[in-house]
Amino acid sequence: MGHFLDGSDQSINLAVNMLRAGRVVALPTETVYGLAADASNRTAVARVFAVKGRPVDHPLIVHLGQGANLAQWAKHIPDQALRLAEVFWPGPLTMIFERHSSVPDEVTGGLNTVALRVPDHPVFQKLLRLFDGGVAAPSANRFGCVSPTTAVDVWSSLGAAVDLIVDGGPCEIGIESTIVAFEGDEAVILRPGGASSEAIANVLGYRPRDPTPSSVRAPGMLASHYAPVTALELCTDTELAGVALKLVANGMRVGILSLGRTVVPGAAMVWDAGCDIGVFARSLYGMMRRADADALDVLVVALPPDEGLGVAIRDRLYRAAYRPIL
Repeated sequence: MGHFLDGSDQSINLAVNMLRAGRVVALPTETVYGLAADASNRTAVARVFAVKGRPVDHPLIVHLGQGANLAQWAKHIPDQALRLAEVFWPGPLTMIFERHSSVPDEVTGGLNTVALRVPDHPVFQKLLRLFDGGVAAPSANRFGCVSPTTAVDVWSSLGAAVDLIVDGGPCEIGIESTIVAFEGDEAVILRPGGASSEAIANVLGYRPRDPTPSSVRAPGMLASHYAPVTALELCTDTELAGVALKLVANGMRVGILSLGRTVVPGAAMVWDAGCDIGVFARSLYGMMRRADADALDVLVVALPPDEGLGVAIRDRLYRAAYRPIL
């Protein structure tokens, strides 16, 4: 049975010892909660895949402490990456490099690349300093489902399958990290996230391009991902009220998410972010989980502007709303 502890020094020390013993531990980051294992322990990493129900060819992100030696994990690190690391690490940016030969295949999904990040959360940072190694940590939920932004979310998703859940409070950003790869002389954003393309462009002096079909595989790139049980209906601000009213009239239990205030008589759940894009990002996954808990038929969401953090939010919404045809 798993333990559920706060982010105290005693809890962090216990988490370090459990990681060294090959156990799996749920830890808070500034983005979402991660399901962590010693990245050098093949058996422990394999258990992460088993607990999540994650395909074994889907690579993991290795989390490192501030000031870690990248050469222990990666080869051929471009100057552009070092410039980005100086600004965004610790923070919500993952970068993909050619992997060092010592990195286990289980971490990389069999690819010749490895994804690295330095998380910006005091609990995880302290753990990494004490652990003195790399920690593989995808989101602490069942594969393809809504990511957890609180310790309670982790428990509701995975329960006692996790050996320890460290509660570090709600995640500050609430959206996964941006993933950047380097193809030739260009940076490529494989997954938008907490570090905006505009901020990355300010460091590099050019705007990174979007991925091509030949771009390296990375976490979170599947068409269907981050999905609640509740169906999603995406629309613009101006369409929101009309779409929701029509669904209510058809007898459906309807929830509404928007950046600004919208009044829809008969809606079972109405939430707005107060025109704050950061609040929207922090609350998005929690509202999806609430929609499932309230057994809503559909969640109508007004897409935020396609800029800044809104790009990452839109990406998650499109993937969450996608239903593959079998």
